[in-house]
Amino acid sequence: MDIIKIGLIGSGSISESHLLAYQSNPKVKLWAVCDLNEERARKAAEKFDIPHVYTNYHELLANSEVDAVSICTWNNSHAEISIAALEADKNVLCEKPLCKTVDEALRIEEAVRETGKMLQVGYVRRHASNISVLKKFIDAGDLGELYFAKASMIRRIGNPGGWFADKERSGGGPLIDIGVHVIDLCWYLMGKPKVKSVSGNTYSKLGNRSDIENYDFYKAADYDATRNDVEDMANALVRFENGASLLVDVSFSLHAKQDSAQINLYGTKGGAEVEPRLSIVAEQHNTMINIEPQISQPAFDFQGSFQNEINHFVDSCLGIIETNSPVEDGVEMIKILNAIYQSAAEGREIQF
Repeated sequence: MDIIKIGLIGSGSISESHLLAYQSNPKVKLWAVCDLNEERARKAAEKFDIPHVYTNYHELLANSEVDAVSICTWNNSHAEISIAALEADKNVLCEKPLCKTVDEALRIEEAVRETGKMLQVGYVRRHASNISVLKKFIDAGDLGELYFAKASMIRRIGNPGGWFADKERSGGGPLIDIGVHVIDLCWYLMGKPKVKSVSGNTYSKLGNRSDIENYDFYKAADYDATRNDVEDMANALVRFENGASLLVDVSFSLHAKQDSAQINLYGTKGGAEVEPRLSIVAEQHNTMINIEPQISQPAFDFQGSFQNEINHFVDSCLGIIETNSPVEDGVEMIKILNAIYQSAAEGREIQF
């Protein structure tokens, strides 16, 4: 069996999920890790038995034994590092979002074409086991034509702060951080239709709410309550050329009763609820029925989905399969996200 040697760039919090999944894949050898914080990189190397440690990603990419890399850095460095990795003859798994701007996305896409290497975008929700089940129903035509989707990912107090709250590094707030997941998932399940127009709104009314007491929430390693220039929440209506539409709302901070996740798709023959757990709606013999698939993971399983994603990436690197999250999908998603931000800033619908 072929073994691929993996380099990981950026050993922050999300990297742990990558490393655990690579460690569990028998076709992988973790070979190198890089982080600007040498101590953090060395801790990861020690924990996962990684022989090579770097603080400069160019030095990691110069290691000819590294076959592929996971990029788990700040969003504003995704484009630069992805292009350098492709040009260094490495396959790439780049955490979502692909990058910050459309120009960056197009440059990455061009680098993929020019180098002939593969880039997979880290749309981990595409790899959830409940999504693979639902996809079989959709592909078989059981839901008919999917013409409307609705996605909501609400955190009542969930601004991680740190680089997440720094627009220069992140590119934005909840829209580009968690909104990208649900927008991409709906778009993917709807068959990736071409976008016709986008109308969006963003709000910065509550800030990071660091004054709130007695309520725990995730904080980035570089959390700093004095820095926050990203939106609290965003909503958007995305229209597609085939007449379908997607309604979405996401938040870091909102006066909501509780955190919530809701993803629904509606078709001519049936519908599906993806979050909070998979349920399929249909009609049989002139009777409406709810179908509850009997699966071990009816909801999004975080680490299990990362394992599926990493396994998919490894098999794509080995040429066993083609990635289901190619660079072209990353480009389209950046176009949608940027258009939502543009629409909100200019107060008008953006036509594609």
